[in-house]
Amino acid sequence: QVQLVESGGGLVQTGGSLRLSCAASGRTFSLYSMGWFRQAPGKEREFVAAITWSSGNTGYADSAKGRYTISRDNAKNTVYLQMDSLKPEDTAVYSCAAQLKGTAQYGVWGQGTQVTVSS
Repeated sequence: QVQLVESGGGLVQTGGSLRLSCAASGRTFSLYSMGWFRQAPGKEREFVAAITWSSGNTGYADSAKGRYTISRDNAKNTVYLQMDSLKPEDTAVYSCAAQLKGTAQYGVWGQGTQVTVSS
């Protein structure tokens, strides 16, 4: 099994930056990709960004392009989400998730970390 633990959330002013981290443990050799999702109050959870574990290919939601950067450190089994130029509408609980090799969806989830952007 794989376990995920996020950190790095908090309160920031509009235009500020935060970096989220997601540390994976357990059977990390089974990782295929990792992604970040967010859920704002009263809204559905939405995809933010993803990165493949071996090749580092990335993908972003339109709302994240140009402001967010996903990266990974394979040696530390950690994926990061650098968020710049934050807006109040970025306020949400951010969760990381892992897609394991041989599976078609994100099946492992972290507990989430709150990001609040004040206006």
